[in-house]
This record gives sequence, C-alpha cells and structure tokens, in this order.
Amino acid sequence: MVSIDIWNASVDFPIFDAKTRSLKKKVLGKVGGKIGTESRVPIIEALRDVTLSLKEGDRLGLVGHNGAGKSTLLRVLAGIYEPSRGDSRIVGRVAPVFDLGVGMDPEISGIENIMIRGLFLGMNRREMQKRVDDIAEFTELGDYLQMPLRTYSTGMRVRLALGVVTSIDPEILLLDEGIGAVDADFMTKARDRLVDLVKRSGLLVFASHQDDLLFELCDSAVWMDEGQVKMRGSLREVLTSYKGRDPFAHLDGESLDRLGVSPALSANNGEA
Repeated sequence: MVSIDIWNASVDFPIFDAKTRSLKKKVLGKVGGKIGTESRVPIIEALRDVTLSLKEGDRLGLVGHNGAGKSTLLRVLAGIYEPSRGDSRIVGRVAPVFDLGVGMDPEISGIENIMIRGLFLGMNRREMQKRVDDIAEFTELGDYLQMPLRTYSTGMRVRLALGVVTSIDPEILLLDEGIGAVDADFMTKARDRLVDLVKRSGLLVFASHQDDLLFELCDSAVWMDEGQVKMRGSLREVLTSYKGRDPFAHLDGESLDRLGVSPALSANNGEA
C-alpha cells in the first residue's frame, strides 16, 4: 500500500557566497520562504515544520503564490531533497513530473528520447518498448520521431514529453504544472490522457495555479505560504480562502457537475 508521511519537515538553503546579512534587505516579497538571521551564513527557509500524511487514493492539490514552497515540498516527497530537520517516509514507486524536458537529449532522436524519458520516470526498457507505438500515435509527430530532438520546435518537444509522461503507470505521481506551448486541440487531447494517468496512479500530489484542472484531478488541497502549511481541507474550501472568493460561484449546476464540484459554499461558514 502506497503512502507518504513527513513529520515537522524543514528545508534550509544556506547562501554561502553572501558576504553579509544585508542579503535580507535585497530579497523582497515572500519568494522562497523566509531568510533566517540567527547564523553567520544567510539561510533560506524554503520549508518550515511541514507535517503531511497521505495514503493510497488521495488526490492532493498544492496551491499558493510562486515561491511559497510548493515545488520544494514536491521534491521532499520525491526524495530529491532531504529535510534539514524532521523526517520523511515514502512507500511506493515515485514518478516525479516536475519539468517536461528533464531526461531528454537534444542530440538523439525522438524515439530514443521516449525510451530515456521513460527510464527516468521509473519504467523499465521492456515496459517502454510496449508503449512506443501508442506514444508515437498520440504525439502525431510522424517522421520527426526519427530526427534529433534539437530539430523540434518547443511545441513538438512538449508533445513528445506529454506522450511519455501520460503513458506511465505510477504508484505515486508528483506533478508540477508545466504544460503549455501546444495548440488548443492537442491540449484537449493531452488533458484527457492526463486525467486517465491520474486515475491509474495510486496517489497524486499536484501543484498548480489552474483552478479547473485542480478540480478535475484533486479532491483536497494544501495552501502553502512562506514555506508553511497555512490551510488544509477540501479543494474548494482551500481555494476559496486562498483567493478570497469562491472560484466557481459563477458556474451553473451542469458545469459544476462536469468538473465534479460540490454546490456553492455558504458565505457564512464556508461549508458546502
């Protein structure tokens, strides 16, 4: 049974090349957590005392402004970052999808990149060989799949990356929003495959700014702010608190049903 547990996890990034603590005065806003001042070396506190427990079947969205700690938390869940303090325990095969271009080589062909990207995401060679034809058909890249990746446009690269990502069978899917640069028709096609990917995964954590996509893929959410968990609850409640308004109050019942959204929240108590 897949699961994710982290206890009082904090992630610090010391800035060793900063000459003085005046760095604090140069960092404006809330980007990247807070800057610690108790050490001789300035420290970016990217995550602070985060506790989270997820089990198979959970579909968690991460919301918050840029620099709030969403991506750092995803990397802790993936085992890329070790907590500076606290602990973590991940049970299950993790498929981290943070950057669609990671694991792709511009000097080799699209077909070869399909294999490499699949291995990077935790699949084995035999599993990927079974998926090549399906991925090729989905991308609609035709003969370009025999050409080096450096000859591809940005949109073509995204098509290839999406084809691979949406073909895997993850136990734990960690998804950081990075979809774009493709035409609207293909985006609709990719979205359908993305929804199917989430259905096949045992557990999902998805960081995104797109409300409709969050509602389509997730049922609960965590609001991150300055590296801390500010709120956790149902997706609609969290988004309403985060944005200061119900993002779906304007939709009719049919549209809400299509998105899987519950009736409007009460203006008095925030309950459905």
